[in-house]
Amino acid sequence: MFVIIGYIMVVGAVMGGFLASGGHAGVLFQPFEMVIIFGAALGAFLAGNSMTVVKGAFGAATGTLKSCKQDKAFYSELVLCFFSLSQKIRKEGLLSLEGIIENPSGDGTFTPKILADHHLTDFICDNLRLLVTGIEEHQLEDLMEQSLEIHHEDAHGPIKAIQRIGDAMPAFGIVAAVMGVVHTMESISLPPAELGKLIAAALVGTFLGILISYGFIAPVAAVMEERLESEANAYKCAQKGIMCCIKGVSPPMTAEYMRAVITGSMRPSFSELEAQLKSAK
Repeated sequence: MFVIIGYIMVVGAVMGGFLASGGHAGVLFQPFEMVIIFGAALGAFLAGNSMTVVKGAFGAATGTLKSCKQDKAFYSELVLCFFSLSQKIRKEGLLSLEGIIENPSGDGTFTPKILADHHLTDFICDNLRLLVTGIEEHQLEDLMEQSLEIHHEDAHGPIKAIQRIGDAMPAFGIVAAVMGVVHTMESISLPPAELGKLIAAALVGTFLGILISYGFIAPVAAVMEERLESEANAYKCAQKGIMCCIKGVSPPMTAEYMRAVITGSMRPSFSELEAQLKSAK
């Protein structure tokens, strides 16, 4: 939502200032300049990245138009999920988790918000499965650290791809401008008024490249980076819950350990969490 609002403000400020100074909006519409800039940028983007990164980049970029999944309610439900798992382990033992691992949506332990994040759900279930098999504590911790490190590296691929193409957009704008100048020079016999239009059209390429880079692509890359950090924090929170389960930490303390890992803006207060735990018992 804020991305859309930001885009409107960028366009409004640029166009408003241009029109207020006496400019004409029609001169900025140069379809062939756009073909050069966007076509070259798309070609370079496809040439420089694997199809996995390309799909991930488009998916993550369009996802910035939606609200972040890891909100306060999400973290509260994640903590309550492990509170229930910890209670189940204490009452029925580790083997009681097999049904939940095989069918996470079966008994309501995993809420719809958690289940909607398929990667996080798989991460939790895979490590709980290792927990049930009797893995050593330090082995499980090492495996989770390695898994999170690889996940973080993979998730950075689309962000880097977007950042690189954003950095390249001014250069593609210059390419379009140079092509416009070449066209102007080959039309040097035209009257000055006509040449002026051709030069203005050429300069629009540089303008578009810079505007698209810093006004549209760079903010999306920044939001993608922020979303990745939010996602990483959710994984750390789940990791803490899994470690509490293997250590046999009490359900209330498991919830408190997990709460301590959550970033400040999304962390439920002690009283909020206590009320939620009481209602969950």
